[in-house]
Amino acid sequence: MPPMCTQAGSQASTPPADHPSGSGGVSVGPSFRPVVRRLPAAGGRAPVGHLVRLPRSFHLTQDSLKVVGSTHFPVSVYVMLHQKSPHVLCVTQQLRNTELVDPSFQWHGPKGKLVSENTTAQVTSTGSLIFQSFEETMSGVYTCFLEYKPTVEEPIKNIQLKYIVYAYREPRFYYQFTARYHAAPCNSIYNISFEKKLLQILSKLVLDLSCEISLIKSECHRVKMQRAGLQNELFFTFSVASIDTEKGSKQCTDHSCEASKRLSKAKNLIERFFIQQVEVLGKRAEPLPEIYYIEGTLQMVWVNRCFPGYGINVLKHPKCPECCVVCSPGSFNPRDGTHCLQCNNSLVYGAKTCM
Repeated sequence: MPPMCTQAGSQASTPPADHPSGSGGVSVGPSFRPVVRRLPAAGGRAPVGHLVRLPRSFHLTQDSLKVVGSTHFPVSVYVMLHQKSPHVLCVTQQLRNTELVDPSFQWHGPKGKLVSENTTAQVTSTGSLIFQSFEETMSGVYTCFLEYKPTVEEPIKNIQLKYIVYAYREPRFYYQFTARYHAAPCNSIYNISFEKKLLQILSKLVLDLSCEISLIKSECHRVKMQRAGLQNELFFTFSVASIDTEKGSKQCTDHSCEASKRLSKAKNLIERFFIQQVEVLGKRAEPLPEIYYIEGTLQMVWVNRCFPGYGINVLKHPKCPECCVVCSPGSFNPRDGTHCLQCNNSLVYGAKTCM
């Protein structure tokens, strides 16, 4: 099966081109009249692993997915948190297509021997290991011991296959916007009042999409213009992120409610809001107000972040380069970063502190 991908984008990169488009107008109240100013134009072998790459938010439940082992090196297997794993087979690719006489399978995990009656890690009659609902604490080394006869007459052969099974999650992605406004003097209370009003308008735009606006920073600076004097400008940076399911007032029940789709629609509404400010300026006859949007300054980046205890590491997990993979022993991630930090005292998978 050719690989497909569940994650999109890297930290602070442009958003994926295949994101769904949103639509809808923006209603701007009379108390805030958006206008703009136009700026002048400026001039060795990689580790072997297995990852089923699927469309974003697709749940890994297909029973037909199978992973085979190797007698030469451990095989990495990535299982989405709380989802069902592929079948991890207790055979190599060569043995998979060979007749085995009287095969015997025995699996051992991080906590000891696995039995077929286990409810979370099932061992089938043919020796396959299947995780029903994978938790990060189940990450670790799994070893299968296989005994078999190539033919009835030949003696018993033994092989040992190792797998390193990792929990992974989708990144907690969000959009970050930056816009500049012509401002009142930097010590003016009008700037503070304007910032609050702008945040209220933007928050209202994305409220029905279960997204939230967060102010990252707002700074006032004096800028020397080309062939002009000094003027005050607000550098306004904010983010739009999907509200977590447990935080949101509405539970997602269909495909259109996926976080990526809601975020994409929110992005389009925000972009449309700033376009409307440009359109209003073109129709305006009276002098410009003291605070107004500077056309062409809206910038956007797509940012990934991982949950605590998870990180992105292309070198360690080349088969899962954009996954937030559970931190291995010897590393940890205490916050919403994208990397697991080194910590020799960390002895568990998914460490959030260095102890």
